[in-house]
Amino acid sequence: MKYKRILLKLSGEALMGEQKFGIDSERLGQYTQEIKKVVDAGIQVAIVIGGGNIYRGIQAEKSGIDRVQGDHMGMLATLINSMALQSALEKIGVQTRLMSAIQMQQLCEPYIRRRAVRHLEKGRVVIFGAGTGNPFFTTDSAASLRAIEIEADVVLKGTRVDGVYTADPEKNPDAQRYNNISFDEVYAKGLNVMDMTAFTLCKENNLPIIVFDMNMPGNLLRLVQGAEVGTLIS
Repeated sequence: MKYKRILLKLSGEALMGEQKFGIDSERLGQYTQEIKKVVDAGIQVAIVIGGGNIYRGIQAEKSGIDRVQGDHMGMLATLINSMALQSALEKIGVQTRLMSAIQMQQLCEPYIRRRAVRHLEKGRVVIFGAGTGNPFFTTDSAASLRAIEIEADVVLKGTRVDGVYTADPEKNPDAQRYNNISFDEVYAKGLNVMDMTAFTLCKENNLPIIVFDMNMPGNLLRLVQGAEVGTLIS
C-alpha cells in the first residue's frame, strides 16, 4: 500500500446524489462500501465531510443572518452528515468514532488529537465533525488542519470530477486534466482546488493533495494502492 493513513475530504453536496438537497441513501451506501474496502485493506482512515447539502454559512448572510451565526449553523450541518455517515459505516461492520470540534457529549466525543490517533491505530474510522469549530474557516481548512495534526500521508479530496483541469470541465469541453501539478503552479494558474487557507496549510506542511472522482467505484482503493487516479498536487 502506498499510504498508511489518509484523510478523506467529502463535500456535503456529494451526499445529495441526484437530489436537490439532503442525503441520498444510495450515494451514502456507495461511499461507505468504498471506505470499507480501504479499511479492510489495513489503511487508517479519517474523514471530514462538508455540510453544503443542508446549510451553507455564506448563504446565510443573504437572508440577514449574522455570518458567525451562519457558520455555526453550517458546522451543525456537517455533524448531521457525519452522524449519517457513522451510522451507515457501522451498519456494514466498520468501527467508527465521531469527534466534534464543538462539544456535544450526548452525540459524539470532543476532538482530542491523541485520542483520534489512538482510534486510528486501533483500526477505527474517525470522522471529524463541526469543521475547525471556528467561523470563517471552511471544511477544506478543517480537513487540512486535521490531516496535519494526525500526521496523515495525504489528503484525498473526493469530488464528482476526476482531477484538476486547466478550466472547468463541466463548462469547457477542451479542458485538459493534470496528472501531477505543484502547489506553486496551482497558485500561479489560479486553479480552484481548495480555498486558499486550506491549500496553504498543505503546502507549508508538505502534505500532498489528490483530487479524484469519488463516484467511480473502486477509485479510492486503487488510489491508496498506488494507482495513478486523479490529480496529485505536491
